[in-house]
Amino acid sequence: MNTAPTAPADLLIIGSGIMGSIVANLVRAASPDARIVMVDGGGAIGGTPGLHLHDVPEPEIWSAYNAAVESGIQGFYAGEAPEPTRATDAAGLEPRLHLLTALGDDADAMPMAAAAWNVGGMGAHWTAAVPWPAGDERFDFGDPQRFSDDLAVAQRVLHSTSPSIGPTEPGQVVLDVLAAHLGSRTPAPREPQPMPMAFAPGGTGRHRVGPAVIFPPLGGAPDDAFALLPGHLAVELVHDGERVAGARLRRLADGSHVVVEAAVTVVCADTFRTPQLLHASGIRPAALGRYLNEHAFLTGRVLMDLDRFGLAVEDLPTALPGEFCVDSLWLPQNGAEQPFHGQIMNSTYTAEDGTPLGYGVGISLYIPIESRGENRVRFVEGETDLTGMPRFEIDFAYSDADRAAIAAAERAMVELCELFGTFDPATESALLPPGSSLHQTGTVRMGTTDDGTSVCDTDGRVWGFDNLFVAGNGVVPTAVVANATLTGAVTAVRAARAAVRQLSPVSA
Repeated sequence: MNTAPTAPADLLIIGSGIMGSIVANLVRAASPDARIVMVDGGGAIGGTPGLHLHDVPEPEIWSAYNAAVESGIQGFYAGEAPEPTRATDAAGLEPRLHLLTALGDDADAMPMAAAAWNVGGMGAHWTAAVPWPAGDERFDFGDPQRFSDDLAVAQRVLHSTSPSIGPTEPGQVVLDVLAAHLGSRTPAPREPQPMPMAFAPGGTGRHRVGPAVIFPPLGGAPDDAFALLPGHLAVELVHDGERVAGARLRRLADGSHVVVEAAVTVVCADTFRTPQLLHASGIRPAALGRYLNEHAFLTGRVLMDLDRFGLAVEDLPTALPGEFCVDSLWLPQNGAEQPFHGQIMNSTYTAEDGTPLGYGVGISLYIPIESRGENRVRFVEGETDLTGMPRFEIDFAYSDADRAAIAAAERAMVELCELFGTFDPATESALLPPGSSLHQTGTVRMGTTDDGTSVCDTDGRVWGFDNLFVAGNGVVPTAVVANATLTGAVTAVRAARAAVRQLSPVSA
């Protein structure tokens, strides 16, 4: 793997997370000789760039990661409040997740929103849950077969598998009880089931798919036509208003600048920093930063009444090594009949000596929120954040319809938890602050026409440009109810295919 480009690239990928690695994977498969340069402002965590932290060999990093994920709530992994930082600029930022407020952006309206500042992006940290989208989550644009085909590619590249963690005996009881209770509201193939997970092939145990698995050269596998530039922040796309010639990068170690030229550029920095880079580059479609969306996140936990279901406490399962839950289950949304996505992560409670004490059913309900233009990332002219990029403020609020949906979910939470034991919603359930799911979408959304409500076409090509593409969760134009990664990966599949079409004369 090269560490610096020696010639203009065929493809420049800005962002080294799941979306960028999918683009690199698919372009490499279609164009084996294409020169690919990937850049990221952050550095590597551990010795293998882009490896999921669940699987790093360094004991200290592994222990810190597992301690942080034990709550089972994504947002708490990033921290419940901004940690004090001595960093005065991007060069001083530690490679990890940072709350946006800690980076100097105004995220009071979405206080748990975070960004990954490391090689591998959020793909080094994610839960690896890959439930598939259905109904209004899909962006068919009149061609459902195309979406289904692209979704299948995304599932293949992410090594999506099911079943995953569980079901154990009590986990199967949970699935059976939910299926009986919901009946026709959750018909096959979207009945209660084990959560589909992206698990890495080979080895033993439950290894998460990270960017280094999706595109092995990112993690150091030999590839003379690939260069990774960590610690290089893309600060501007170089363009003439119609074509992008590449990007100007700031090398954080010494503040120097370099321009990487490329035939095609794909920006997959994340839902916040992709529009930030476009704005900094003077590329400002009317919809840029608008339609920011995230499902509301309601969490609950109930102690299962084992006697009710004929289960013995001494027979309760124990977690696999490196796992905090014994069952990871899925309650799919099914439109108006069952509008909430349920992520169910169950744990066996034990005494200090490991003796089982009880079984907790942890239910998180994700609630669809309307996509509205007034929910947005809004840039403050003349101000920069800690990274030196345009500072932004987040405008985000629930509509009356959103609040009604949340109230319905709170009633559903009581209904579901009481199926398994005594439940007190006042102490055993909470609506988490916006940003807590880390599943933000919509700020560079796709559409069929350049009508002011989208930033790019259905391939991810930015309106007005012929060789600039965006990919990732920010491109998703729908209100995603479930975990957003697999749905966002569809946009990376499309951007990769479009990039290959442009590169074919170059790579031929």
